[in-house]
Amino acid sequence: MLKKKTFKVPSTHADTRVGIGGRRRFLKRAAAVTGVAAGAGLIDGFPLVWAQNIKNVTLVHVGGSYSAIIDIAKQASADLGFKIEMQTAPHDALKSRLLTQPNSIDIADIEYFFQYYLIKKGTLQPIDIDKRFKFWDKIVPIFTKGQYKDGRAVSAQGTLPYKVQYVAGPGAKEFHNGPTKWATGVPTVYNADTLGIRPDLIKHPIDRWSDLLNPEFKGKSAIVSVPSIGIMDAAMAIESRGDIKYGDKGDMTKAEIDKTIEILIAAKKAGQFRAFWKTFDESVNLMASGETVIQSMWSPAVTAVRSRGIACYYAPLKEGYRAWASCLGLMGHLKGIKLDAAYEYLNWYMSGWQGAFIAKQGYYSSVLETVQKTMSPDEWDYWFEGKPAKTDIKDPYGNVMEKAGKTRDGGSFWERMGNVACWNTLMKEDVYLVKRWNEFLSA
Repeated sequence: MLKKKTFKVPSTHADTRVGIGGRRRFLKRAAAVTGVAAGAGLIDGFPLVWAQNIKNVTLVHVGGSYSAIIDIAKQASADLGFKIEMQTAPHDALKSRLLTQPNSIDIADIEYFFQYYLIKKGTLQPIDIDKRFKFWDKIVPIFTKGQYKDGRAVSAQGTLPYKVQYVAGPGAKEFHNGPTKWATGVPTVYNADTLGIRPDLIKHPIDRWSDLLNPEFKGKSAIVSVPSIGIMDAAMAIESRGDIKYGDKGDMTKAEIDKTIEILIAAKKAGQFRAFWKTFDESVNLMASGETVIQSMWSPAVTAVRSRGIACYYAPLKEGYRAWASCLGLMGHLKGIKLDAAYEYLNWYMSGWQGAFIAKQGYYSSVLETVQKTMSPDEWDYWFEGKPAKTDIKDPYGNVMEKAGKTRDGGSFWERMGNVACWNTLMKEDVYLVKRWNEFLSA
């Protein structure tokens, strides 16, 4: 088989093509070299077929709206020379499609707790991180070793990505305790989430999760409506207020779920919540309009509000962050040239451009080295080092979202990711949780 290109990061941040040099140019060179070799009778022509046919490949990448972004697909398609088709779906719809229509997806863009569903059913094939994926040794150790950079073990509640990161090999339907040469997915987009705040409408500092339930903000607070995420934000607030001390917020008992829902229903009937949002746009509009002043929020939504010239920030809270992480998985049906293309895509994805793009929304990439070489020094210092911006900071689309002199909410990468209280998860009592959550929404 034709030896495919090894991706290199650029030597300066100005090279936004991530040093790839153009996938199309590579294919042309490969075809030319192969043609010479074939004319000399050295090979049977298969590499030429590969080079000619891969341009006809289309990979369907399906994930949440926060990560399956059309701009990423356009850049990848331009650089790789084959088509990436990006599709979005909310959590429940994505899970259903992965399980019932697996052949309609090539690249699964999923949160880590989805692995509980997919590995046992053989929906995904493991990723060869020894021979085919090029960046595993550069990935943040949170994912590869279950450690922070200083060697401390990641001990937060919920589904730590490391717990579901490895399998023994192809065909395995159980997670492996410790590193192997086979990963369930490549960690991509992740963050340490907290509450979005309108500081111009709240005249005092917010420093605890319990403020989500503070009667001062009656009718002005909101919570995300995804059961497995909303319940975690609620639990952070309820525990902060002192109502419940959870054994594990990421794996509640039925009794803990019941008490949590009872508290939420009481708060709802008292008029505490303005809304229960499901989409990115809903959360942005609620905050930008001033209908809410404190709510569950995603980092790019905060960025979007700021880009409109409206004060909004992510509050670093005393109890810590609720973290989440997504990964890219290879669907089990992939083989041959489509599987080759999928590995090309995984390597492109972590080579810098995508990581810099999402960083300007407030997200993190798992390969920091390539992101740093793709961003300007000032952008890197602001987003990852927690340093004051020397120039205006812009979002991925060129809109000014932070003025020079400002620092990122929560500080540096390791200050934020090193202060995680719990990770998004799939509870053992998930079915019961969803039932009770729906009762809360309809109360």
